[in-house]
Amino acid sequence: MKTICVFLADGFEEVEALTPVDVLRRAGVPVETVSIMKSKTVIGAHNVPVVADKLFEELKHDDVEMIVLPGGMPGATNLDSHVGLSKLISTFAEAAKPLSAICAAPLVLGKRGILNGKKATCYPGFESFLHGAVCTGSLVEKDGNIITGKGPGAAMDFACAIAEKYIGLAKVKEVRKGMILE
Repeated sequence: MKTICVFLADGFEEVEALTPVDVLRRAGVPVETVSIMKSKTVIGAHNVPVVADKLFEELKHDDVEMIVLPGGMPGATNLDSHVGLSKLISTFAEAAKPLSAICAAPLVLGKRGILNGKKATCYPGFESFLHGAVCTGSLVEKDGNIITGKGPGAAMDFACAIAEKYIGLAKVKEVRKGMILE
């Protein structure tokens, strides 16, 4: 399998970025963190420095299985303004490849019209950026190739929804049990 990539920008919400990485690695799913900044060290919204696995410029786009966008501010707007990431997201959307975003980050998909006609969720107050989406307010929404999450409190369910796509519900239940979530 190709690699699931969690994209990091200064101001990212730490729990929303690292929970999917943790859950996916426990599940044996290939996942990497990718910095869109000029450095592999990216500073989270709560001043937690995280060293990404690679820089965006080092990424081989053909090796990416799924794009994961954590929220946080200004992390989500930093992701939104990155030209290279925008092109990659558009390529994924056109090919109906898997995309996921949580908290404020669904705005990146929404502003590009990717959520048009799809069920989606986001951090309260960001619904206006989800152009054409059916905003549900659920903790997690799965609609076709897109998974969205509401916010920090939904990080575990969001991560498990991503994992389920690749390893199935039974294996996710095993991972959850091992984490004392079941």
